[in-house]
Amino acid sequence: MNVYDLEGRTAVVTGGCNGIGAAVADRMLASGARVMVWDLDPSDIEARLKDKLGERLQVLAVDVSDPDAVDAAAAETASRMGTIDILINSAGIAGPTHALADYPTEAWKKVQEVNVDGTFYCCRAAVRLMQPRGYGRIVNIASIAGKEGNPNASAYSASKAAVIAMTKSLGKELAGADIAVNCITPATAQTRILEQVSEEFIDYMRSKIPRGRFVTVEEIASMVCWLASSENSFTTGAVFDLSGGRATY
Repeated sequence: MNVYDLEGRTAVVTGGCNGIGAAVADRMLASGARVMVWDLDPSDIEARLKDKLGERLQVLAVDVSDPDAVDAAAAETASRMGTIDILINSAGIAGPTHALADYPTEAWKKVQEVNVDGTFYCCRAAVRLMQPRGYGRIVNIASIAGKEGNPNASAYSASKAAVIAMTKSLGKELAGADIAVNCITPATAQTRILEQVSEEFIDYMRSKIPRGRFVTVEEIASMVCWLASSENSFTTGAVFDLSGGRATY
């Protein structure tokens, strides 16, 4: 496993108790970072992280769709760890699979509240701490669905397209400082988010990937950690593909 020099950096990973977020937190710990995980249910933490809880890895209960909760978590993180150097927005939900004409209004709203509003609230809180210091790295977890759209997943696809656009906008806003804002667009990963969708939909998603398999969370964490390192000193407002050959642009 390659590591990046994150020594002395403090990283916040939302949705970091499981799946992609947990893999990112694990890789960042191995690279020397202090990590604060923000998760809706801190007790539901993967075993590989639970054993590492301590001074360098801590967890806060945070609902990213609640702006007051996010601001309070940012203040608590800064109080405990000094600041926020790195933000990884990994918290997200898939929502149910329905044709757009049948999509439930409340389910649509919930997907946008977590995936779009939550990313906005977390970026806003982190940027307020990064700007005075003139340094920061933000990586938003979008999806190939945000570039291509998936049938029967209009809410999720629309939310991830919004995350891509938000990334590009914020990257341009902060380009004058050493604050890089990028996002990744992975294909489907074998995580618990698949529990929210049908087996038919899972088979469809796998069939769209030329490599013939889902991306692993470790492969995602590898790219995220480079984007979050000081080695990424020029690229900002960009979208990085992990689609296994699916993406057409």
